[in-house]
Amino acid sequence: MPRIDESTFTIVSNGHVDGPAHAFRDHLVAREAVRVRTIFHPLLPDEGGLHEVAVWERGVRRRVRRVRLPSRPPLTYPLDVLVPARVPRADAWFGFNALACLSGLVPRRADTVVYWCVDYVEERFGPGLLTRGFNAIDGYCCRRADARFELSEHARLARDRRHRGKALAPAHIVPMGAWLDRVPTTPEGGQAARRVVFLGHLVERQGVATLLAALAVLDERVSADVIGRGPMLEPLREEAARLGIAERVTFHGFVPRHEDVEGILAAGSVGVAPYTRGSFTQFADPGKLKSYLAAGLPIVTTAVPPNASELQDAGAAILVDGSPEELAGAIERLLDAPDEWRTRRAAALRHARRYDWPVIFDDALARVGFVS
Repeated sequence: MPRIDESTFTIVSNGHVDGPAHAFRDHLVAREAVRVRTIFHPLLPDEGGLHEVAVWERGVRRRVRRVRLPSRPPLTYPLDVLVPARVPRADAWFGFNALACLSGLVPRRADTVVYWCVDYVEERFGPGLLTRGFNAIDGYCCRRADARFELSEHARLARDRRHRGKALAPAHIVPMGAWLDRVPTTPEGGQAARRVVFLGHLVERQGVATLLAALAVLDERVSADVIGRGPMLEPLREEAARLGIAERVTFHGFVPRHEDVEGILAAGSVGVAPYTRGSFTQFADPGKLKSYLAAGLPIVTTAVPPNASELQDAGAAILVDGSPEELAGAIERLLDAPDEWRTRRAAALRHARRYDWPVIFDDALARVGFVS
């Protein structure tokens, strides 16, 4: 099996915020791979059509190139294949979505091509031609890649059903993780801060409106930090003002340095994830939950994420039905019970150990033939 520090890698993904592709890059750079080439394309309209290509050699960034192209997702996603025009062959290519994987398969640009599936959606772009086209590319990658990484067993089974009857590449579960060696944690008396924290993309399915409604019925000493951007940011600000809680909610927007995000989490008391029913999170492995665990935050979430029951069984989370009343009740219960809060904090930190990024990535690399 080739060693990481004897090999070259290409990582292709969409989005410029910290995610599994960025963490994987950091892992390979820390392992001093011969070369790590990253190609990050825009995902959201507010990323301004920015495409970034960077190269690390033996742990040192050598060059970076940024290109702006027209951006009107999803119609402009095919422009991703234009940046860069030429990509040198690598030992391994990791595509973090179907188009990113396809660009490593046609033409073949690596000895090993891995389709790293970061989500699963039944109808990604709604009914119609765009979704049928995406599903065709998704199926091609599932058949032609050398391996497929899925975030959860739910997602693996769903994608298998989508392409049933066809020979698919071997699939492995590679969950979301966290950098446990660098993440600050909540102090043992952290419930006294009475701060509720939400981290994520501000869209309706994330349930942030439910959090605001819950905050409105909680003691006025309870405040909230909302970290993230998205189309719901301004409507949520307006809703907080309408509910009379604007002074108790800090909307941080996009926080570019993940170290700053980690600091906000560690200063909190409870991490919330009030996903709505029907969200595609039912097939995902939300990164926010791993960030909450790593920070030692007791979690309040709905049963939507596939690992919700696992977190409940570990003692790290309380599950609610998604109503503002239940969410408020669970938050109040934790803030007013220091002993239970400390017990759940310890459970969160203990459960987080299985999701340390280096452990996850070394195992994933070994599954496709690379060792540290």
